[in-house]
Amino acid sequence: MTHKSGFINIIGNPNVGKSTLMNAMVGEKLSIITNKVQTTRHRIMGIVNGDDYQIVYSDTPGIINPNYKLQESMMRFIEAALIDADIFLYVTDIADTEFNEEIIDKIKETQIPLIVAVNKIDLAGQEKTEEKLLFMKNFFPDAHIIPISALHRFNLETVFQKIIDLLPETPPFFPKDELTDRSLRFFASEIIREKILLNFQKEIPYSVEVAVDKFKEKEKITFISAYIYVIRESQKAIILGHSGRAIKKLGTDARIDLEDFLGRKVFLELSVKVNKDWRDNDLQLKRFGYTQ
Repeated sequence: MTHKSGFINIIGNPNVGKSTLMNAMVGEKLSIITNKVQTTRHRIMGIVNGDDYQIVYSDTPGIINPNYKLQESMMRFIEAALIDADIFLYVTDIADTEFNEEIIDKIKETQIPLIVAVNKIDLAGQEKTEEKLLFMKNFFPDAHIIPISALHRFNLETVFQKIIDLLPETPPFFPKDELTDRSLRFFASEIIREKILLNFQKEIPYSVEVAVDKFKEKEKITFISAYIYVIRESQKAIILGHSGRAIKKLGTDARIDLEDFLGRKVFLELSVKVNKDWRDNDLQLKRFGYTQ
């Protein structure tokens, strides 16, 4: 029996549903999801195994024009994804009108098989959907254009079957029981950061990074201690809230999701620190995992 394997690298603009799509295809919530741009900061792999195939999905940050070193690092994750793909899965949506010509040209130049998923068709009528599909076919004449709704899992089986068709014949890259290349510490920090994105507005989510300091698994409970880094004292005060109410709610929200993700009880301790230049400091960015 022949075996197929490959890296399916998911690329697209912010907020088009890349993370929702990968989570749906993998069947697990590996990438955090909010309605804010730049929610995904890292490249996150999700592995799907069958008897005769292994699909390695790779979620990437949304394509942006970087303004500081953190965003430059995020774009390097995309650049790496342009190099090692066996299949590109370019995600757009009904309302998406911006296209980074440099990235698009690089995708076309590779001649690597391309699937274009037109997401959120549940938000548009048939005429608008058909117009978008025709536009994308003219834009990517050699691509496989597939209308989907990642949120409602509509037509994802078509995407899956097309990926299986296009996968090269090769042995698996990872052990068949692996789900991702990331550690539990990483997912703990991402779950906490997701709750910050959901609980706070304005500049707070974009000025924050989370670092797990301790992750200890006991017989019946996991102890997690994490630092929330901000760039100003005023942001620290906002996250703490009056009499610590804001950080208490944040901790409760994060703990509930952590327990669901880990399948066990969690004791979560959060602290806030000020590090005014972490987004432009190479050493700090390396510490937070923004390296290629």
